[in-house]
Amino acid sequence: PVRLQYAVAAEVKRLPYRAQAELLWRHDGHRYDAQLTLSALFVGTRTQTSAGEITPEGLAPRRFSDKSRTELAAHFDPARGRVTFSANTPEAALLPGAQDRLSLFLQRGALMAANPARFAPGSSVSVQTVGPRDAEVWEFRIAAGETLEVAGQPLETRKLTRAPRAEHDTRVELWLAPQLEYLPARIRITQSSGDFVEQTLTGTEPAGAPR
Repeated sequence: PVRLQYAVAAEVKRLPYRAQAELLWRHDGHRYDAQLTLSALFVGTRTQTSAGEITPEGLAPRRFSDKSRTELAAHFDPARGRVTFSANTPEAALLPGAQDRLSLFLQRGALMAANPARFAPGSSVSVQTVGPRDAEVWEFRIAAGETLEVAGQPLETRKLTRAPRAEHDTRVELWLAPQLEYLPARIRITQSSGDFVEQTLTGTEPAGAPR
């Protein structure tokens, strides 16, 4: 369990802004919950949450939500093998190993920590990724190690990139730090319009177990 703080640099419709973000990751070895909160002056607060179980295969989300002005949620139903959405979106098939758009960052790191050799530079991994309105298979390419500067200190990372395959796909870049048990040191999400949000780690502190 840990609380990670990030500095955020973003651009929306060519207007840059700065913000702060916090990723709260809690678990008791059986259940987990995660919460990512981004707060910016004049923009407001956006919060994503993921809650579920820890299984021998890793994280098994049960509910994902994305809230700014209103909240949208996705519910995982493994008994039926389906994902349902609070938005007016048709349900989708639930594939093995599926993650949501928040648990994804933690699950990728956990798998890499368990078996780094499986994620050699140049290899790729695919995972069904569930958002508040959809469930798509995302493919990530593994790059060679990259050194970031975090709080004035060098930090070795492994980079994963989801490159867009269709016109409106989102590009996702994820830097995982072995020194932090492969938790994300930087996350950059770029929309097809060019809008982006990049969060870079500034500090960590312990956190408690899930409520």
